[in-house]
Amino acid sequence: MKRVQLIKHLKKHGCDLLREGKKHSLWGDSERGTRAAVPRHTEIDDVLAKEICKQLEIPRP
Repeated sequence: MKRVQLIKHLKKHGCDLLREGKKHSLWGDSERGTRAAVPRHTEIDDVLAKEICKQLEIPRP
């Protein structure tokens, strides 16, 4: 999955960018109190994308 697609999915489900790191961006949802690191690769493995959504407690893409 493309990183852009995953970011759109996160925003659609109410997640916000919390901060930028060197190799990862930290996304989270303040209502649920969840956080997940999203790597800055152009391609993100589908298994990793599902795990990020699981950590953020949102539906899988």
